[in-house]
Amino acid sequence: MNDTAASALRYDRRSIVLHWVTAALVGLLWALGQTIDWFPKVEPRIAARSVHIVLGISLAIVLAWRIGWRLRAGAALPPAAGWLGRVGTLTHKALYLLLIVTLALGVANAWVRGDTIFHLLTIPAFDPGNKSLRTTVEDWHGLAANILLFVALFHAAAGLLHHYLFNDDVLQRMLPLRSRR
Repeated sequence: MNDTAASALRYDRRSIVLHWVTAALVGLLWALGQTIDWFPKVEPRIAARSVHIVLGISLAIVLAWRIGWRLRAGAALPPAAGWLGRVGTLTHKALYLLLIVTLALGVANAWVRGDTIFHLLTIPAFDPGNKSLRTTVEDWHGLAANILLFVALFHAAAGLLHHYLFNDDVLQRMLPLRSRR
């Protein structure tokens, strides 16, 4: 296969960067979300929550940029043939949907509970005395994040399966550096 044909089966550089930045932010946000309560109350926990919120805002910006790029100019490679292609397409759609839902629930969570971002910006509480609502929204945000991480890990495992079991280039078309076979 010549270089032109090979590059036609590869995502463009911006799509690759946005993909990996999204993956890194999801991993960081999930890990921080799981450990926020380990931080001592008051200042350390406020700092951890602030970082979580800022990373969440960053993810929302990256996701909006990614969707805009994908709709305007980003490469849309053909899926694998047969049922694998259908599962891949469904997984990609599920990842986008889960990202949107998790981010929306994150915004709702910050709004319902009320928060501060490094004491520079205050998010007023929607209903300060409603612990039930606060717990429900926080639980839904956590559940959506857990499902998102599970689907993302499934997505990553599928890429590794393609690479090591099927010996095809599905994984390599999203890697920053293309290795030679």
